[in-house]
Amino acid sequence: MKGGRRDVVMTSGINISVVQSHRNTRIVIAIVILVSMGCVFALFYPHGFFHTYPSSTAITKRFFQSSLQDCEHNKQIKTMKSDAVGSKYVELREQIKELKKKLRLVEQPNAGPFGSVKGLKTNPTVVPDESVNPKLAKILKRVAVKKELIVVLANSNVKDMLNLQVSSIKKVGIANYLVVCLDDKIERYCKSNGVAVYKRGPDVQIDAIGKTEDSRAVSGLKFRILREFLQLGYSVLLSDVDIIYLQNPFDHLYRDSDIESMTDGHDNKTAYGYADIFDDTTMGWSRYVHTTRIWVYNSGFFYIRPTIPSIEVLDRVTDKLSKQGGWDQAVFNEVLFYPSHPGYEGIHASKRTMDLYSFMNSRVLFKTVRKDPKLKKFKPVVIHINYHPDKLPRMKAVYEFYFNDKWQALDSFSDGTAI
Repeated sequence: MKGGRRDVVMTSGINISVVQSHRNTRIVIAIVILVSMGCVFALFYPHGFFHTYPSSTAITKRFFQSSLQDCEHNKQIKTMKSDAVGSKYVELREQIKELKKKLRLVEQPNAGPFGSVKGLKTNPTVVPDESVNPKLAKILKRVAVKKELIVVLANSNVKDMLNLQVSSIKKVGIANYLVVCLDDKIERYCKSNGVAVYKRGPDVQIDAIGKTEDSRAVSGLKFRILREFLQLGYSVLLSDVDIIYLQNPFDHLYRDSDIESMTDGHDNKTAYGYADIFDDTTMGWSRYVHTTRIWVYNSGFFYIRPTIPSIEVLDRVTDKLSKQGGWDQAVFNEVLFYPSHPGYEGIHASKRTMDLYSFMNSRVLFKTVRKDPKLKKFKPVVIHINYHPDKLPRMKAVYEFYFNDKWQALDSFSDGTAI
């Protein structure tokens, strides 16, 4: 009996446990089903069963409100971007300023010990611009050597002198030589004699001057024409036709200045500078005033580099000659040497005077050199018959003297020329 009762109790306990377990399972399943149904309804009916949808007007209104908000948002973004770019630009500009300051400090070294300081004389060359004159640019590429060449302006009035000069050029073997012809006769002469030639396009003013017999007018024209050569990035050795070449001049240039020019001086003092004393007796104790002088540069033979100061020299000379007239050599020297003063800003072109015996004028030759046994043996680079109007016969004599060793060829000429 006891054992049977225990079994009943145990069985009842098991039944009670099973019943409770089934009841708990149902509750859990019901909760899961309710949660699942809630998720499904939330997904398909986010606004509930009884949600009233807005009218078309409300939708349109909401759309425009959203668009306005988007526009405002875009404006804010653009403003932020603009502010960011502006601040970056200002920051970058300040950085560039600092870099420039540092660069200037690097470019300006310390003065160094006494006697070791040398200033900058050689200005940088301009950036070549072939659009200035494509025709001339093509010719210069063919004729120039190391971006340098001799340039001569000539018309048919000086054909005989040009012919003699060309003979000396060929004798010395100078390849970078160009004639700017001012009429058709000179163009034909150059082409028939194998001389590089350049003829400008039609220009009423240039054509009129080119045909004239006024040598000073033709001489003044060169400053205007030379500008294009410099703009194209070429250094030019400008030459008049009354010059005999005995050596290649490009082997004797320094190229450390904007302009290297032949001098009209006849000795070291007049060529390179001297103190000239002015005496005014009315001043008593201060009657003597020291002045510094040189004789002028010769505008018929000078080497000019393609720099901004050089081009400014050409522009100023051209401008003054066109407005006021005058002798081109006088104007050339005024532009080069007159200092800045009230009402006038001087030029800032660096200058070098050529050696007066290597680049010799006819005064030095006929008054000094031909009479000195030692100097007669010296061979100049060029000789310019600039002091004498009987140019052609003296050029022929120079040619005979130096090329054909005719030592008496110069003897028959006077030192100067009768007035």
